[in-house]
Amino acid sequence: MTDLAPAITGSLRRISALVLRHVYVLRTSWPRLLELAYWPVMQVIVWGFISTFLRTNSSWVAQAAGVLIAAALLWDVLFRAQLGVSVSFLEEMWSRNLGHLFVSPLRPWEMVLGMMCMSFIRTMIGMIPAALIAIPFYHYSIFSMGLPLLAFFLNLMVMGWSVGIAVAGLILHYGMAAESFAWVSIFAFAPVSGIYYPITTLPEWLRPAAWALPSAHVFEGMRTVMFEQRFPLGHFFAAVGLNLVFLALAGLAFVLAFRYARRRGKLLAMGE
Repeated sequence: MTDLAPAITGSLRRISALVLRHVYVLRTSWPRLLELAYWPVMQVIVWGFISTFLRTNSSWVAQAAGVLIAAALLWDVLFRAQLGVSVSFLEEMWSRNLGHLFVSPLRPWEMVLGMMCMSFIRTMIGMIPAALIAIPFYHYSIFSMGLPLLAFFLNLMVMGWSVGIAVAGLILHYGMAAESFAWVSIFAFAPVSGIYYPITTLPEWLRPAAWALPSAHVFEGMRTVMFEQRFPLGHFFAAVGLNLVFLALAGLAFVLAFRYARRRGKLLAMGE
């Protein structure tokens, strides 16, 4: 027993030292702390609103076949559009290629346009199979919406690009400590976008925040098309106008972050 005591004590000290090392990392990185609480809170909020709505509207889904499938597919457009921009930027960071890119004549806005193109390609690769599988499995085709689907798709793509560009700017400013925003940022908009329930389900104090998002107008417009068989021009123009504002602000944030990173010499230092 006396021989085991020093070994056990040494093991406990090494284990506690390792734990302490990770605690210090958490204490100095607010994005990591935020991420720990983020997912449980988002799950509770989103599913809480879904439960609240369906509890008093149990026959709602039966009124328009495929409404939840359409909502899920369109939400994935927004998610993949944002992730396509963010991951394209992160891949340059992970490979330590950012400095090499900007040694060339490449301009920041050219890089942004390139990431947007890659986002479109990634989104189409992910969405087309999912939309086609829904036809034989659930007897629902999202393509039955016709031209309104194109309007919804483009508006969600642009919003996703805006969020992705803003995330790229955050990573430029804060470094790889902000990498987690690439995976979590878009979900902050999910509870107030009205993906699976109308905006009227939200508390009154939260509704103005929802109407300030292009995604809320898109999903309300989707339900109008599916339930009332008419295209909601008001929601369409509201989404377009808000997207223009979002895209301009995101582009400005990226340019400012790029200038900050260049002045501080971060472009060559960033990477895994």
